[in-house]
Amino acid sequence: MDEVKQHVLDSFHMMWDMFPGPVMLIHASRTILAVNQVAAGLGISAGITCHSLSASDAPCKGCLASKALRQGAGMRSTAWSQKSRKFMDAFWSPVAGEKDLYVHFGNDITEFVRSELVPAE
Repeated sequence: MDEVKQHVLDSFHMMWDMFPGPVMLIHASRTILAVNQVAAGLGISAGITCHSLSASDAPCKGCLASKALRQGAGMRSTAWSQKSRKFMDAFWSPVAGEKDLYVHFGNDITEFVRSELVPAE
């Protein structure tokens, strides 16, 4: 993996540090390269794999990172997260002009989802 250009890291922080949820800049190898302020506050740090956050040795089921990078287009998925007990709206967005880098984040949209789609406790 090549070293990330400083202007890419600076741009990531300029665009995402004030976002109200955790956001990660990730390499195709699934290594987290940078996190925004919210992610850092949750204890997420650069240098680990994103799937290790789910205590897994492999990419998460439903991960669209490879597809997003292969197609050069942002991907979106909405699904119930059993672990967090939230309905998540997740995004994988390749970084324009940079090979093998993408931004990943998810928003909790539970309050906006029809109640019959949210599993009972």
